Amino acid sequence: MTSAIDPGLDLFAEIDRLRQQKKAVILAHYYQDPDIQDLADHLGDSLELAKRARDTDAEVILFCGVHFMAETAKILNPKKTVILPDLDAGCSLADACPADQLRAWKAKHPDHFVVMYINCAAATKAESDVICTSSNAEKIIRAVPEGRPILFGPDKNLGAFLMKKTGRKMDLWPGACMVHETFSAMKIAALKAKHPTAKFIAHPDCEDHVLALADYVGSTSKLLEFVQQDASPKYIVGTEANILHTMHKAAPHKELIAVPYEDRTAACQGCNTCPHMKLNTVEKIYLALRDLKPRIEMPEELRVRALKPLQRMLDLS
Repeated sequence: MTSAIDPGLDLFAEIDRLRQQKKAVILAHYYQDPDIQDLADHLGDSLELAKRARDTDAEVILFCGVHFMAETAKILNPKKTVILPDLDAGCSLADACPADQLRAWKAKHPDHFVVMYINCAAATKAESDVICTSSNAEKIIRAVPEGRPILFGPDKNLGAFLMKKTGRKMDLWPGACMVHETFSAMKIAALKAKHPTAKFIAHPDCEDHVLALADYVGSTSKLLEFVQQDASPKYIVGTEANILHTMHKAAPHKELIAVPYEDRTAACQGCNTCPHMKLNTVEKIYLALRDLKPRIEMPEELRVRALKPLQRMLDLS
């Protein structure tokens, strides 16, 4: 794909030129590589980026994240061109709960209220009553009427964390984030012993035995805020490692340590970074802006159905 690029091009300058020419906005998730974080117009977690996508007046939205995030932007902006540098940038959580399987689960629990993590495909969102992100999930769960049973998916770890936080019993879909599930509690405990002044902060997508070691649990944006506002000089950071780039910029005087992962497979290399997020590159961003593709498209009937639970989330947030 990148072979069509003149090796003499200043890609960053060309991206700046093209974003002006195409009236484009570049949205990027904190889990993107540092170069991509730095060139983005707006950087955020899933909730913040959903709001940015909803509110932008740009004609083109280039989403530097994964497929479900770009789909969310298209659901919110049907008349805008939404492009994703690499359509293969997927998500283990989104893959874990296809719409047909969610429909079958709902059919077995017809009285349940369906809360789905935003890490799912548009067709799965369309089968839901409301969407949540890790930033607003507790608020969303507490908004479900008392006594109404809940189906929560696709992340079983986030669901288990929310049950403890809210006291609400929920039936959980058995999905998990391929990055957060690789973190090693044994290695974290060893790090905490080696760095006794460090606080361990973790994303709620981590497994329960990892969260049990945490001094603070929060969404990606909440972890970033905590590092900036808390008085500790050192943190062990339990989420995708690329967030450390923005944390270093926001709190340059703090020492940050990426959580080590469990070597569960011989093929696992750099498991504390998301391989799907890594599919987006500066070269692919340039090509996407130049050619205005790959584009995110979906049937209008599906978009309208997916919009309803997504809009309900934004209204509650």
